[in-house]
Amino acid sequence: MTFTIGCHLSCSKGYENMAREAASIGANTFQFFTRNPRGGKAKDIDPADIAAFNRLAEEAGINTILAHAPYTLNPASAKPETREFAIQTLADDLMRMENTPNQMYNMHPGAHVGQGVDKGIELIAEALDQVLLPEQTTTLLLETMAGKGSEIGGKFEELAQIIERVDLSEHVGVCLDTCHIWDGGYDIVDSLDEVLEDFDKVIGLDRLKAIHLNDSKNPLASHKDRHEVIGGGQIGLDALVAVTEHPALCELPFFLETPHNELVGYAEEISLIRSKREKE
Repeated sequence: MTFTIGCHLSCSKGYENMAREAASIGANTFQFFTRNPRGGKAKDIDPADIAAFNRLAEEAGINTILAHAPYTLNPASAKPETREFAIQTLADDLMRMENTPNQMYNMHPGAHVGQGVDKGIELIAEALDQVLLPEQTTTLLLETMAGKGSEIGGKFEELAQIIERVDLSEHVGVCLDTCHIWDGGYDIVDSLDEVLEDFDKVIGLDRLKAIHLNDSKNPLASHKDRHEVIGGGQIGLDALVAVTEHPALCELPFFLETPHNELVGYAEEISLIRSKREKE
């Protein structure tokens, strides 16, 4: 069984460069923003870059990649123009993702900004119904959130309600963020089995497609969403390694979003996690 782990890389230099950088730090997957994380036009897809990426990815054993939607998207907004921007961006990104078929695209569900959770869930599902296509090969992932402010997705039930409302729900999965669910009140340090049993009961483990592996600066149930380096936060190295080794999770791809912002830091974390797993 191959342990699949990577980190967040910049897409500014193209797919081939991301694959090369991932391989250089011992990663066999990677995540990237489809465009500026604050929004804006995406860089045109270069067919030659895609072809070079495919060759290099095969050589490096990179079978899975995860795109991430811009943070600014809010399909649950009370403002029609904000919702329309989110829908247009999601549709464009999903179309672009078909240049690398059978991959995954992750998004923060959105924030209801005072309209109430039920209305926010309704608007998110309506947006997904407008952008998902029967023929697409990309799986859209809803990310678990920390429950900060009016954001939706801090409870497993909220994600389940979105998925239940979506017509083409076979194209929808979940990305579990360890920092977010810890900050949201799910104790993955002392009760990992129980948390995953809850997830399975509410959403279904078959929907879980990827893990954001992050430590947290804050204590359990803080609802603050502040990532920390692996082993430097309140979750801790041992608990995060246990997440990667859990039978229900170990075959999923893991993506670091820790506050390094440089390759050397990610390389050290990937090496640390691999070595810790090898010793146990």
